[in-house]
Amino acid sequence: MLHICTDHYDQEETKSKDKKDKDKDKDKDKDKDKDKDKDKDKPEEKEVDLSSQQAVAVLGIALISMGEDIGAEMSFRQFGNLLRYCEPVIRRAVPLALGLISVSNPRLNILDTLSKFSHDSDSDVAHNAIFAMGLVGAGTNNARLAAMLRQLAQYHAKDPNNLFMVRLAQGLTHLGKGTMTLSPYHSNRQLMSPVAVAGLLATCIAFLDAKTLILGKSHYLLYSLVTAIQPRMLVTFDEQLNPLPVSVRVGQAVDVVGQAGKPKTITGFQTHTTPVLLSHGERAELATDEYTPLTPIMEGFVILKKNAEVDA
Repeated sequence: MLHICTDHYDQEETKSKDKKDKDKDKDKDKDKDKDKDKDKDKPEEKEVDLSSQQAVAVLGIALISMGEDIGAEMSFRQFGNLLRYCEPVIRRAVPLALGLISVSNPRLNILDTLSKFSHDSDSDVAHNAIFAMGLVGAGTNNARLAAMLRQLAQYHAKDPNNLFMVRLAQGLTHLGKGTMTLSPYHSNRQLMSPVAVAGLLATCIAFLDAKTLILGKSHYLLYSLVTAIQPRMLVTFDEQLNPLPVSVRVGQAVDVVGQAGKPKTITGFQTHTTPVLLSHGERAELATDEYTPLTPIMEGFVILKKNAEVDA
């Protein structure tokens, strides 16, 4: 993917070469007119401009690295190089890629980078950066991001297109009043929903030509995001599907793959009563032995049953 991004497609150079070739042809002898007529019948060989493929390649880098922390950090560094040294087409795609690697996970380094490019002189870069800020903070009610977007709304007050993007990002930030997420990962981030990724990718590809599509007559493409929306709350029910408030411990998830025995799966936990909201990277476990869950993963809607051993 990075190899595709390093190629240079300069249309101005090819045009100047064509003009020089035409001037040389005019100076040739009249005896070669017949040969020219034969050459006209042949299709002209021109350098193909594949710069649009480079933008898709940038999104491809984000797709490969999303879902794993180390890959996301490595790609974040590569995106910094692409922003500095590559063509405008690639620069426009990088904010969208930054949004993809950190959907509904407002990391400070990504937010600061996107905030910087939301004031870019290239309007396409600014549009995509503002939308990516909405993707990064989707459904989190992040106070820092909300303050950034309020400042952007004042800064872009006279530009209707940028203001439209700011309002869109604000709506995504407060998605479902903070109860929903766009993250395509579920089951303790072990599984990925292909439908959710397809919705995110379709929207990002539409933003590669935002002026024609999103800011034109095809703004309905934004509804592709609906396939990625899912609740980020934990709600518990009894076996008759009646709401059942129980105490749960919510803390930062710990990777316990391959460890012997029963290691602690969360750290720095706080005790809450369901229903509770689970942020990115958080995990919940029951704080009482009175009930046992019918699923090994405490996420979304969970049915609990009475623990027979406790009653005995």
